Amino acid sequence: MKSSIHPQNYRPVVFSDEQAGFAFLTQSTAQTTETIKWEDGNEYPLVKVHISSASHPFFTGEEKIIDTEGRVDRFKARQAAAEARRAALANKAKKANAKKAAKTDSPKSDKKTK
Repeated sequence: MKSSIHPQNYRPVVFSDEQAGFAFLTQSTAQTTETIKWEDGNEYPLVKVHISSASHPFFTGEEKIIDTEGRVDRFKARQAAAEARRAALANKAKKANAKKAAKTDSPKSDKKTK
């Protein structure tokens, strides 16, 4: 195993989700300058995270939509416009097929050409 490509500082680190008030101690190579005193009385490096299992909608069962700059609304508008285009094309195709069927069903006049 090459020694120059693997991290050397695998150590205990506290990850904290401040939004949910949740923290856990685990092993990591994450670099940080902050420290925290943990429940066992020792001081560990602290890594702050925005989302953890305590605040993630998948684990909490709550659906939170964080809409930054109207992205969700723009996506829903594009989705609705695409659905309207699909419906218009389907309707147009249905009318075209109905016209073709009407032309083939109508009796043709027997014209004799000289």
